[in-house]
Amino acid sequence: MIPDLQQRIDSALQDIQLLDHPFYRRWEAGELKRDELTHYAEQYRFFETMLPTFLQQLSEELSPGQARDLVDANLSDEVTPPSHVELFEEFARFYDASTVSISPAMANLVDSYAQALLRGSASGLAGLFAYESQGAAIADSKAAGLNKHYGASDEALTFWQEHGSIEGDHAKWTFDALSSLDPDLDEVALSTRLVGEAWWAFLDEREMQSA
Repeated sequence: MIPDLQQRIDSALQDIQLLDHPFYRRWEAGELKRDELTHYAEQYRFFETMLPTFLQQLSEELSPGQARDLVDANLSDEVTPPSHVELFEEFARFYDASTVSISPAMANLVDSYAQALLRGSASGLAGLFAYESQGAAIADSKAAGLNKHYGASDEALTFWQEHGSIEGDHAKWTFDALSSLDPDLDEVALSTRLVGEAWWAFLDEREMQSA
C-alpha cells in the first residue's frame, strides 16, 4: 500500500513542483523586488492563519488513534508559543506588509483545503501533504534567498528556518496518518492535485502581479 500511495502522490504533483515555479526561481536568484515580498507576505498570511483551524477540524474528523495523534502533534507545533502565526508576523513586518483583502488565488487556495476536507479525512490529509511534502525544501530555499539577496533580519528569517527544520517531520507525520487510513488512491490523487494546483495558481498570481 505505501509504495502505491507514494507513487500516486508523486504522480499528482510531478508537473507542479513548487520550487520549479518561476516565482520561486526568481526568489532564489534574488530577482524579486521588495514590494513583491511585501505583497507575498500580505497574502501568505491568510494561509498561515487558516492552517491551525484546518488542522483542528481535521483532527475532529478523525477517530482516536494514530492518525489523530499525528495531526494533533502537527497542530501543537503550529500553536505552541511562539506560534507560527507570530513568527510569520516577524517576516511580514520586516517587509512592511499591511492588512489587505484576500486575493482571488489565495481565496481559491484556502478553499481548496476546505474542499479536500469535505471529501473526508483521508482527502484532507492528502491535501495537507501536497504542500508539506515540499515544505522543508521550499522553506530552506526561501530562507537562503532572503539571507543572501534581500537583507532579511534574523527575526524575519526565523519563520522559514523553523519550517525548514520541522516540515520534514510534518510531512512524515501526515503521510503516516494518511497511510494508516488505507485510503482510496483515486481520492488521494484528486485531493493532492486539487491543493497542489491551487498553490501553483497562487504563484502564477504573484508572477502576474509583478508584470
